[in-house]
Amino acid sequence: MLSHLSLGVADLERSGAFYDAALGALGYARVWSNAEGIGYGPAGGNDKLALFPRTAAASLPGTGFHLAFEAPSRSAVDSFHAAALRAGGRDDGQPGPRSHYSPTYYAAFVIDPDGHKLEAVHQ
Repeated sequence: MLSHLSLGVADLERSGAFYDAALGALGYARVWSNAEGIGYGPAGGNDKLALFPRTAAASLPGTGFHLAFEAPSRSAVDSFHAAALRAGGRDDGQPGPRSHYSPTYYAAFVIDPDGHKLEAVHQ
């Protein structure tokens, strides 16, 4: 259903370093970048997530919004969580099963440097 998503960030360089680490752990890559933004997606493919500098007046999405990235394995979920924390993210849920979602749901949750809620999930 979705083609791509864009997020506004306060510091493009800082956010680029964070997403390079966190999404790299899931097998995704920076597929384009310039002074005005950065795009991430499958290596050699089109962007699925783009980062752009936000204005001072912009605000973050409210409660209930989060962005979930598909992980190829449980170990990739673990790696995403660890890489995100090392790159300046905050823990919002340790890696582990989430059987209340489904018997095969394995996920981790972090908050990026701008306050966006992120999840890596393997099912």
